[in-house]
Amino acid sequence: MSDQTEHAPDDPVAYGRQVLEAELNAIRDMLPLIDERFGLAVTRVLECKGRLVVTGVGKSGLIGQKISATLASTGTPSLFLHSGEAVHGDMGRVLPEDVVLALSYSGSTEVMRLVPIIKKLGAGLVAITSTAETPLGQAADICLPIGKIEEACPIGMAPTSSTTAMLALGDALAMTVAHKKRFTREEFALFHSGGALGRAMVTVGEVMRTMEFVPDVVSETPIREAIAHRELTAHARSGAVIVTGAGGSLIGIFTDGDLRRTLLVDPQLLDRPIGDVMTKNPKVAKRGELLADTFRRMKQHKIDEIPVVDDEGIAIGMLDVQDLVEWGVAL
Repeated sequence: MSDQTEHAPDDPVAYGRQVLEAELNAIRDMLPLIDERFGLAVTRVLECKGRLVVTGVGKSGLIGQKISATLASTGTPSLFLHSGEAVHGDMGRVLPEDVVLALSYSGSTEVMRLVPIIKKLGAGLVAITSTAETPLGQAADICLPIGKIEEACPIGMAPTSSTTAMLALGDALAMTVAHKKRFTREEFALFHSGGALGRAMVTVGEVMRTMEFVPDVVSETPIREAIAHRELTAHARSGAVIVTGAGGSLIGIFTDGDLRRTLLVDPQLLDRPIGDVMTKNPKVAKRGELLADTFRRMKQHKIDEIPVVDDEGIAIGMLDVQDLVEWGVAL
């Protein structure tokens, strides 16, 4: 958009869209540059025995911080190293088994002062820069160019389209590495324990009521006794009774809803064995399942309680909708 200020629309909405189009074009124009060099960079990160040390200065440095954070949160150990601070002692953070990811559009900023030190340490060097012909691009083991980009700036100088392209390329690298590592939602949960995201990533095993606090009976137990057992179970606060068989295997569940529905057609229900009226082969959850996924299934099937079983089908607990509300997942 440089040298076009006099032709730029006065309407702020139109101009804002023009900026977004310029940044969108920067990413689109970068697609042909994603070639075998990108694959080599992914392999280099996957084979790295240390950390991916991301470095840059100015706006590129800020983009580097985000890329490093994305890598760390998706299973690739990473830290950010400010290029200016690095030459004043912080290069001690870099180890021979690390790979350095250096960001510089011009490829001739303070980042270049780190190159001899990186080489001397024996660490790998991957560069994100405008072209492979920049000083940084030529010095790197692998160069990932983003191309010559016209900034989305009235005077064509403020890093805008170029930093957007850098960020997108960094995301592509981080996500491809995570994909190759088969990074799981459970691993993601381990790194995101706080806030609403953390609550959504909690597992069933962390929230479920263990069998010590779950009313459970055998199939021959009269319903009257099963209800009394539920009321006497410490801290049960549950609207269901789990029915177990040999070795504690789950064979059914009997809920308050089952009780109400059956009483309407069978007034003598309370003296019958619970096995006659229980829900057989009920929906179950596993200990390692994400709480948010379990909640979605509970909503889908309109159930308020779900037994938790191990891989052998042994009952190990129960999850009640009240537990989900307390953890904020059901809100």
